[in-house]
Amino acid sequence: VEADLGVPIINKRVAVTPIALVAGSSDPEALVAVGRALDRAAADVGIDYIAGFSALVHKGFASGDRALIAALPEAIDSTERLGGSVNGATTRSGINMDAVAQMGHTIRAIAERTAARDGIGCARFVVFANAVEDNPFVAGAFHGVGEPQVTLNVGISGPGVVNSAIRRLMASPPPSGLDLGSVADVVKRMAFKVTRAGELIGRVVARKLGEPVQFGVVDLSLAPTPAEGDSVANILEAMGLERAGAPGSTAALMLLTDAVKKGGAMASSYVGGLSGAFIPVSEDAGMVEAARVGALTIEKLEAMTSVCSVGLDMVALPGDTPAETIAAIIADQMAIGVVNNKTTAARLLPIPGKRAGDVVSYGGLLGDAIVMPVNRFSCERFIRLGGRIPAPVHSLRN
Repeated sequence: VEADLGVPIINKRVAVTPIALVAGSSDPEALVAVGRALDRAAADVGIDYIAGFSALVHKGFASGDRALIAALPEAIDSTERLGGSVNGATTRSGINMDAVAQMGHTIRAIAERTAARDGIGCARFVVFANAVEDNPFVAGAFHGVGEPQVTLNVGISGPGVVNSAIRRLMASPPPSGLDLGSVADVVKRMAFKVTRAGELIGRVVARKLGEPVQFGVVDLSLAPTPAEGDSVANILEAMGLERAGAPGSTAALMLLTDAVKKGGAMASSYVGGLSGAFIPVSEDAGMVEAARVGALTIEKLEAMTSVCSVGLDMVALPGDTPAETIAAIIADQMAIGVVNNKTTAARLLPIPGKRAGDVVSYGGLLGDAIVMPVNRFSCERFIRLGGRIPAPVHSLRN
């Protein structure tokens, strides 16, 4: 298909029904074995990642959920392709703070078990609010219970194309003049073209695979890579910001995300997944540089996640960050997702032995992680209260 259409397919990924549902009567040891079996299956058929080692606990825990969460550190440590996730909040259910508190300890445990590789296991675990059932991106993908037997969902990339188009516009303004409206229009047109290619590839591959495979959705998410120029941060800078993270970054990202959705929605009959713009720090060379020079902080990233997808993604933290602080950062992300009725997530990497400013090179699509400083003030008492933050009221909007 790549050769026929001239469009590269970067990764092949599979997502399964959440394992906590499939193997709900299993104990943690058995679930670790399930994770290893999935990993072997992915290797045998040449799949880059397999996801769905997941639990949905936004309203509370079933026994299978508890067992899967207990199995996560060992399952991630003993596999190479397995992706796991936990959905801890929804707009209709509120935030399960018991789950969020436990996630802080789980993430630290994964980091410690993979300490010899700079905590890389944490790159394969995500905590969600409002997780979607047709997400093609790992590590947080799972095959939702409302999905058909087998579906093929496509995730698009293309930040480099959008970046080049904006820079051309800035260098040669149209006769009618240049403003942010014309920037949005250029982004919209490029998103249409990229999405059209993604839909074509998805339909061709689904047809070649045959029954029972059905074409699912195109996820309209600009997903950066560490490659030069393939950066969402560079797009924001092309709009006139000195660095991503400067004042105005949230507004620029909102413009970008909305224009991508508008252009993509015209190009595809079936839009789904996360659909927006990703800002994974380590996977975006422009974000790494912005963090290195001090333009981008966790707090600014958090503000930016309110207008894009997905959330605090591939953010490296000092290795001594307390579990309660990690949980509180996750809780803040959950709150943004719940109150705005959008998907948010946290993929956090507390890197053992590293301090703020250190850089860890993971290579490949994971890129270089720069350890970002964390607010030193305690949130331990708040997190230990636990319980469930109630769902927000919808009738009193302001």
